[in-house]
Amino acid sequence: MGGRCSKFSPCCFPPPPRLRPPSAPPSSSDLRPENGGEGERESCPSFSFTEFRLEQLEAATSGFSPENVVRDADRGVLGVPGDVVYRGELEDGRSVAVKRCERGAWPDPQGFLEEAKSVGSLRSERLANLIGCCCEGDERLLVAEFMPNETLARHLFLRKTPPMKWAMRLRVAYYLAQALEYCSSKGKPLYHDLHAYRVLFDQDGNPRLSCFGLVKNNVDWRSYRTKLAFPSPEYFRTGTMSATSAIYSFGTMLLDLLCGKNIPPAHALDQIRSKNFLMLMDSALEGQFSSADAIELFRLASRCLQDEVRERPNAKSLVTILRSLQKEAEVPSHVLLGVKEEVSITEALVRTPLGQACSRMDLTAIHEILETNGYEDDEGIGTELSFQMWTKQLQEILNSKTRGDACFKAKEFAAAIDCYTQFIEGGLLASPTVYVRRCFSYVMNDMPREALGDAVQALVIFPDWPTALYLQAACLLRLGSEDQANQCLRDGASLEAKTNRH
Repeated sequence: MGGRCSKFSPCCFPPPPRLRPPSAPPSSSDLRPENGGEGERESCPSFSFTEFRLEQLEAATSGFSPENVVRDADRGVLGVPGDVVYRGELEDGRSVAVKRCERGAWPDPQGFLEEAKSVGSLRSERLANLIGCCCEGDERLLVAEFMPNETLARHLFLRKTPPMKWAMRLRVAYYLAQALEYCSSKGKPLYHDLHAYRVLFDQDGNPRLSCFGLVKNNVDWRSYRTKLAFPSPEYFRTGTMSATSAIYSFGTMLLDLLCGKNIPPAHALDQIRSKNFLMLMDSALEGQFSSADAIELFRLASRCLQDEVRERPNAKSLVTILRSLQKEAEVPSHVLLGVKEEVSITEALVRTPLGQACSRMDLTAIHEILETNGYEDDEGIGTELSFQMWTKQLQEILNSKTRGDACFKAKEFAAAIDCYTQFIEGGLLASPTVYVRRCFSYVMNDMPREALGDAVQALVIFPDWPTALYLQAACLLRLGSEDQANQCLRDGASLEAKTNRH
C-alpha cells in the first residue's frame, strides 16, 4: 500500500505539517517566460468577484488578529499608513490577503464598490488578483489571492538570504512588464506606489504584481512617502500621477534589480551617463551576470526615468525588450528563487477536480464528480464471485446496486445507503466505488464516522486509489481532524502526480 496503513482507522497517519491547499495555479509550462509576450494570457483560475460579509472576513483572519498581520523585512506592516494587510483563510480553504483600509479613506461606499469591482474584473497570472471586497459601515476591505513566498524586497534586499540569481532578476522584470501591459490593455494603466514590496511570489515562485496598487485610494498621496519608493517628477510638479508614472516606477524597480538596493534615480542616472555600470551593479552577484544584458537593462531604466513623460517607453515595448533577455527559461521559478518545492504535490491536488472539491468540502462538486466517473476505477480489480452467483439471490443483489445508483443520482442518500448496504452485505463483489458512494451518502446524512470507515475500506480494496484518500480527507474535515485530512490530501495528490508521470 505504498507506506499507507491498511487498518480501518486513519490514526496511523502521522501528524503532517499544516497545509493550506491554494487556489489553482497555472501549470508550470504556461508560466515560462518564452510563452509570454504582448497580450498577456488570462489563463489563470476563473473565480467570481465576491462581496464578502464582514463576519466572514473576521472569521477568516481570527478576528483581525495581530498574529495574522502580514509583515516583511524591515518595513514592518505592509500597506500605506493606516492600512493593514492580514493573512486569512476562507471557508473553502483558500488563503487570502485581506487589506483593511484606513477609516475615512473611502467615505463613499458606492465609489469603493465600483472601484473594487473594476479591479476585480482583471484576471491574470501575472497579478495577485483581487477576488473580493467588503463594504459595511465604516469598514472598507479588499480581498486578494495570498502569495506565500513573500516579496521582492524580502528576496532582494535582505542580506540574510542568498542573493537573487541573475536569471531570476531578468524574469521578475519581464513578468512585471507583462503585468503592466495587461493592466494597460484593460484600461488600468495607473498603478499607485509601485515598489519592491508590491511584487509578490506565488506558490511556484513566480513573481506577481499586487492588485492593491491598482485600487485608487482617496488618501492624500502628498501626505506621505513610502519608505523605498521614488515618486515620478510629475508627481512633485503637480501632485498628481499619470499612466506613465508606473513606467517611471518600473525604472526604479529595474535599478533595484540591478543594484540589489534602493538608490536615488538621479544618482543612478549620473552613473549611467558616465557609463559607470559596474559601480552600480550588485556586488553580491560576484560577477555572475551578463555584462551586455546588464548594460541593456541600465539603458532601459534610463529611458523609463526620463523627466518628460513622452520620452518614456510604453509597457508593450518593455515586454518586447525584456523577452529577448530571458535566460534559463526552462528552469522553474521556484528553483531560481531558491524556495522549497511544494509544487509536485500541490499542483496535482489543484489540477484534480475531486481533490480540490474535497479540500474545500464542496459537496455538490464531489457528488457530480463521483456520478460522472461512475465505476470506471473498478475496472481491472480482481474479484472472486461467491457461490451465490449461481443462486437466485444473484439478481436481487445486482438489483440492489442498480437501485442504489439510481438513488445516488437522484440525491436520495438515505435510500442509497440502504441499497448499497444490501449489495455489500450480499458479498457478491468487493467494489471500492460502492464503498465511496456509500461513504458520500453517509456524509450527506451527517454520519461522518460511518463515512470514514467506508472510505478506508475502499482504500483497502484499492490501495493506490486517490479517490479513496480524497474522500477520507472530506470525512476527516467533517470530523474536525484537519491535520489528518491534510495528510490524506497530500497522499492522494502524491499518488496522482506519480500516475501522471507514468
